[in-house]
This record gives sequence, C-alpha cells and structure tokens, in this order.
Amino acid sequence: MAFPEGFGWGASTAAYQVEGGWDADGKGPSVWDTFTHQGGGRVFKNQTGDVACGSYTLWEEDLKCIKQLGLTHYHFSLSWSRLLPDGTTGFINQKGIDYYNKIIDDLLTNGVTPIVTLYHFDLPQTLEDQGGWLSEAIIESFDEYAQFCFSTFGDRVKQWITINEPNLFALLTYDLGVFPPGVPHRGTGGYQAIHNLIKAHARSWHSYDSLFRKGQKGMVSLALFAGWVEPADPNSASDQEAAQRAMAFHLDIFAKPIFIDGDYPEVVKSQIASMSKKQGYPSSRLPEFTEEEKRMIKGTADFFAVQYYSSRLVKYRENDKGELSFLQDVEVEIFPDPSWIKLDWVCVVPWGLRKLLNYIKDTYNNPVIYITENGFPQGDPASLDDTQRWEYFRQTFQELFKESIWNPSAAIIHNS
Repeated sequence: MAFPEGFGWGASTAAYQVEGGWDADGKGPSVWDTFTHQGGGRVFKNQTGDVACGSYTLWEEDLKCIKQLGLTHYHFSLSWSRLLPDGTTGFINQKGIDYYNKIIDDLLTNGVTPIVTLYHFDLPQTLEDQGGWLSEAIIESFDEYAQFCFSTFGDRVKQWITINEPNLFALLTYDLGVFPPGVPHRGTGGYQAIHNLIKAHARSWHSYDSLFRKGQKGMVSLALFAGWVEPADPNSASDQEAAQRAMAFHLDIFAKPIFIDGDYPEVVKSQIASMSKKQGYPSSRLPEFTEEEKRMIKGTADFFAVQYYSSRLVKYRENDKGELSFLQDVEVEIFPDPSWIKLDWVCVVPWGLRKLLNYIKDTYNNPVIYITENGFPQGDPASLDDTQRWEYFRQTFQELFKESIWNPSAAIIHNS
C-alpha cells in the first residue's frame, strides 16, 4: 500500500503511561500517583505508573524506536506536576524543563515533528485537593500552566493539544468515578467538569492567540475521543434519534461550542433539562454559558484533533426509573455488532472511521483534521503473531485514503 504524498505517520504516548520516575528529580505527585498507591483493586492488578515504560530514564531508547519506525511525528504529553510540582508557577522544576527540552530538541534534530499535549488526565494532586476540574479555579490554574508551557517550549513546538479526550475524561472521572480521585458525582459532576474543561481550553487558546501566536506561529486545539455509532435498526425512528443523541453527547457536546457557536447542542440541553425536571431538580443539571462566555469559546481551535478506535450500534432505551447519571441522560443502549472482530473493547470497524471523518467534515465546516490517536490493543502476554493488528491498519488506511475524505492537509495519524 502506497501512502499519499503529505501523509504523516506518528506515535502517541502519555506522560503517566510511559515516563515512570514518579517522584524523581523534584516531580510532585499527580492524582494518578495518589490513586494507584492507594490500592484497593481500582487499577488492574493494583499496578502503578511508578516505573511504567521508564521513558524518563530511557528516552534515548525511545528515540531509536522512533527513528527505526521512520515516524514523521511524535505526539506526547507533558506531566504538569513534573514541571510545576504544586501545579503553580510558584515553584518551577528545572529538571522537568530539561527533560522535555531534550525530547523536543532530539525530535527536531532527527526530523520528527513534536505534537505536545498539555494535559492527559494527570492533574497535580495539590490542585485536585482544591476541587480539581469541579472548581472554576482550575480555569485560571490551567491557563497559567499553559502560558508557562507556551513560553518555555513554544519556540520549537508548533502544534499543541490543550486537553486530551476531555469528553471521556469528564465521564470517567467526575461522573462514574472510575478515574482518580475515584469519587462519583453521577448526573452532576461530569457536566460541571465539561463546563470548566471547555472554558479552560478556550482561555488557554486565547492566551496563545494574544501572547504567543505572532512570534511562534503555532496551532492550538484539543483532542476529542470519538467512535462512530449506527442505529441498531436503521428503519427505526427512535434508534435513529438515539444515534444522533449519542453523537451529540459524546462528541458534539465539546465540538459544537468550540467549532460552531460557543454553546452546547440543543438536543443535549433539552434532554438534560427534561430529565432534570422529571427528577425534581429546579433547573437543568447542565450549567449554562453566559453570552460573554459563548463569544469567548467560539472558534477556539486551529484544527480538529480526533481519536478513533471503534464503533458501536445504538438503540433507544428509556430511563424509565429516572436514574441519575450522564449515561442515563442519553437514553441509549450501546453494543457491538456480534459479527465484528473484537479484542477487549476495540471492534474492528474501519468504515466507522470514514463515516466519522465525513461527519466532522460536514458538521464542522470542513476543518483540517488530525487523527491524534488510533490503534489496536495487544493481548497479555503480547503475541508475536501480529496478523490482527496489521490487518486492522490495512483496512483502516484503505478507508482513510478514499477520495471522499482524503485531504493532504489533514493527513496525520498517530498510533498509541
């Protein structure tokens, strides 16, 4: 298979997942350090990221792999608490700066473009202790951190991701409580976090735009997790509406405010308001943006970064018991087609990526699109027979390169 001219081939990693060195050289604790050290079976086999892949000390080996693979891009995240141990610029860790400077400089020396994420779920513990993403104070804290990173690394980094998968993060962290700090706030916490995540992203985009863009000439966006959904019964109006709600709640809830008009999708607002009323709330559990905030949020992305792994079928399921949670508000049942090849939670549905990209193209005014994560999981232990994996990528690329969606200006795929 020949890759088209302009195609970018990258790899994606996240600080907590690969670095290790959890308390090395002045790094402060993150919420994942605290969460995994508490044990209690909340993490698979009570594992921690204390060592992880050891990238903090083995970066040179990682660089060899990047060169051997012939990557054009490397997408990685910064550890907020490695750079700013207490989450603020009151104490700056020079060893952390040195570590990321070396990564960035080594990549550029070897002709590899860095794409850098500011936040990949690993909030400094001190900021979580102050309310984390449930507190509006986090908006100012994140903007301070973002400006520090733009100032420190932006002379060389030209592609920034503010927040990784905020839609998935808000659900797993502050609604379901399966991510640290491990405290569920069903039906309320996820929406409050979404509200603050959107405003924090927008605030940092404006900081870049007003303070750094002219001199650094970079781009800033956020990376949204998205699968594709199909109505289980394409002839059922209720299933078709369920599929539309599913897309609105997991992708458009972030994308529409940022790329279109500064506000949530109407179906999201009406659905949550209706459910809230039935549950006896005096007003909707979804916070509202002020008109000033809508103007501040609208248009705060320079490209569309999407992270696709799989697709699902969707059918309508009424929340007849009035259960309180983000997922119950959507009133859908999500499940895979039994004919799809499946490993862990990933189903091999390459055409789902094509449909998703066309949806983004048509809904969001044909933006430049970066696929900043995609991949296929390995079993444990990993098999040397990689047939499933390469077949997944072969089929994915065949869909990606179809003329209906191919655009050389939006041709970067990162495998995690």
